This record gives sequence, structure tokens and C-alpha cells, in this order.
Amino acid sequence: MPLLQFDTTLSLSDEEKTDLADRVTELYTDEMATTAGHVAVSIRERGAADLHLGRAVDGPLLFLDAEIRRGRSFERKRAFGLATMEYVGDRFDVPEENMKVVFTEHPGESMIGVDRVGGEWDGESDDSA
Repeated sequence: MPLLQFDTTLSLSDEEKTDLADRVTELYTDEMATTAGHVAVSIRERGAADLHLGRAVDGPLLFLDAEIRRGRSFERKRAFGLATMEYVGDRFDVPEENMKVVFTEHPGESMIGVDRVGGEWDGESDDSA
């Protein structure tokens, strides 16, 4: 059950937030070889003084903290991160210098919902969120 948490200085409409959540969920399922049912997305708008990045240029900032189950390869994580930043840059005009993705990996048993406790990711089961 990944938790994809965005912090951004963008001011997004409800429709834009839904589009972002839908597209990022799609990218996650494609790049991470899983299903969408357990992907959780949060989008938090911040004031300009709330986010800082040393290399930033003029324009909005967007950070993604991806809390995921351990086991994915560097290549899968990198592909998801790059695809997400490409989408955000194109769709919302966020400069490349103003985006950052951080992955935090957890054992499967740390990813829980009311109806399930995650197992270890094996890359083969459709239930390997």
C-alpha cells in the first residue's frame, strides 16, 4: 500500500488534484508492476515560504515523498520518479530544478489497511502493492 505524498507551492483546483492523483497512480502501477487498488495519494499545498530547495529557480516547487514497500529495483523507482516529474513539469509548468522525489521503503508488514496486512513484494502477484 504505497503512500505518495506531494507537497507543493502550486495552487491546484480540485479537478487538477484529481488529475494529478489519477495520473500518478497510473504511473505507479505501470512502473512498479502493481495494481491501483492500494495506492494512496495526498496533495498538500504550501505557501512559498514553506518549501525550500537550494537549487530552485523561479517557479513552483513540488516534492514527492513515496512511502513504498521494499523490494523494488532502483531502475523501477527511478523510472517512476522520472515519469512523475516529467508529467508534473509538462502539466503544471514546474521547472525540473524545483522537483524532488524521495523514496522511503518499508517491510510489507508495515503497510496495513483495515482489510489486510502487506506481504513482501515479489513482483509477480497482482496483490503486490
